[in-house]
Amino acid sequence: MANKKHQAAKDIALLNYQLGCQIVSEHPMFSGLVYTVRQPGNRCPPTSWAVVTNKGNIHVHPTRLGSKEEWAYVLAHCALHLGFGHFQQRENFREWNAACNCFIAKFLADLKFGRAPDEYNFHLNFSTRDEESLYQEFCLQGIPGYNFVDMIFESSKNNYGYVTSNNDWQTRFGEGLIRAVTSAVNVAAGVQSSLGADIQRNTLATRAKSWFINSYPLLGALAANFEIIEDPLICQGLDISVAAVDAESKQIFINPAAGLDDKECRFVMAHELLHVGLRHDARRQGRDPYFWNVACDYVINCWLVEMGIGELPKFGALYDPDLKGLSAEALYDLIVTDLRRFRKLATLRGVGQCDILEETVPDWWSFGDGVELDDFYRRCLNQGLVYHHEQNRGFLPLGLIEEINALSHPPIPWDVELAKWFDNYFSPLVKVRSYARPSRRQSSTPDIPRPRYVLDSNAEEGRTFGVILDTSGSMDKELLGKALGAIASYSISHDVPFVRVVFCDAFAYDQGYLAPEVLAERVKVKGRGGTVLQPGIDLLEAAADFPKNGPLLIITDGFCDRFHIRREHAILLPAHRHLPFVAKGKVFRIS
Repeated sequence: MANKKHQAAKDIALLNYQLGCQIVSEHPMFSGLVYTVRQPGNRCPPTSWAVVTNKGNIHVHPTRLGSKEEWAYVLAHCALHLGFGHFQQRENFREWNAACNCFIAKFLADLKFGRAPDEYNFHLNFSTRDEESLYQEFCLQGIPGYNFVDMIFESSKNNYGYVTSNNDWQTRFGEGLIRAVTSAVNVAAGVQSSLGADIQRNTLATRAKSWFINSYPLLGALAANFEIIEDPLICQGLDISVAAVDAESKQIFINPAAGLDDKECRFVMAHELLHVGLRHDARRQGRDPYFWNVACDYVINCWLVEMGIGELPKFGALYDPDLKGLSAEALYDLIVTDLRRFRKLATLRGVGQCDILEETVPDWWSFGDGVELDDFYRRCLNQGLVYHHEQNRGFLPLGLIEEINALSHPPIPWDVELAKWFDNYFSPLVKVRSYARPSRRQSSTPDIPRPRYVLDSNAEEGRTFGVILDTSGSMDKELLGKALGAIASYSISHDVPFVRVVFCDAFAYDQGYLAPEVLAERVKVKGRGGTVLQPGIDLLEAAADFPKNGPLLIITDGFCDRFHIRREHAILLPAHRHLPFVAKGKVFRIS
């Protein structure tokens, strides 16, 4: 029974805290200043309600029971420390903190905001004194009544992974005052129903979105179809320090606690829109999500700096002018050669985080709606490029134009690319004249010998290739069927009489030369543990009966060890898998 009562009290405490956060976030004066940390183990002392750090994080007592009005008061009190610029190094910091607390208490009492807990009721005659005069008085005469320290300085390394950049809190507070006064006038005029009712319409992010729609046609169509989420609690729950994008739900998350200004917000929004428009989520193709995100960030940010859209934010913007001109795919191959260095970088979401949010349904673009959504994003960006040129709206990098044009055309199917690969190694056989068998026309003129045109039998010598086939238990039978069916049909159409086949799982099994039409019938998935392809490759490269210039075709699902090949080769992979190393040969992705 006692446990149930204790749990009920915890639930009420959490509900009141959440309602208090909502009250503060809906007030135009405080909405851009409050960013809370409420898990156990934060920096709030057991006897306090909350403390605020110079980095803008408000550490809240995780279990304290208070009303929603009290929590709104406490959070506003902490936010005003930032807005009034109270974080100053003083010799007697406790007296300075007490002076700031008294000044804020008078401000909130005049504002009639929330309800002050008992610890925040300072019974003093404030008159019109400011923090400095109160500080001098407290240093000389002592602090009257209850006092506490609720301002904490923290280093740039934040253990909670939240906001760590320097912010101009006073400027943001000034903007909040302007919003509050404007909203109050609108309420008095009957334009708004309540104070802060239009808070979402006047934020930096919504203004940036309007700018793209009205003034930048390249990204205007994309921006018009995205919802902007600026709730600090939602961003905190998703570990978003600055921004992230969800292509599936058409949402861009921008954390108001990141302290972005107008130009930085435009840059961040353009960054997230280009992630979607250039289909970086679908183009990942089995690569490591974080390192792929880093590669795409470097490419996008180089373009945005060239285009002059906004300014680089202070946190999470990966930019290196030496990487200019590289594609995301080429940059990814460069990154995976130095993982230790790139693993410590921060995207707009945070250190080691992806600002391209993962889809909630795996492979959503393989379904009908997903394909339509993918096509929709491509059309938006392509149409935006046309409008941008027609209206002469400014310079665009050549690499960005080429990438948009490439996305506007459907990709070449993997089996067509495989057929082209076969054409490079197996040109059509040339027919030669032969008198071995008389021509059918010989009977009409028996005195005139005529040749017959047949395929050159010498040309078939060495006309073969090797197939290294991953037969481990992780291989998909449908994948094997598609790959082997394509290989068999192309081999027959290119007059390849036999194919040298080696099966590999934990060991290599040489199957010798097989006719293409029986290739699929001989495959058996053994599933004896891991996949080691190198022994099969070594077997074919050292085989005396295998041509020295014969190419190799490797079929695997990507779950294999690193291998080295000295001769020409190609690799067949599932559509959304990636090798654990940079491939040197051609890679075909089976969809």
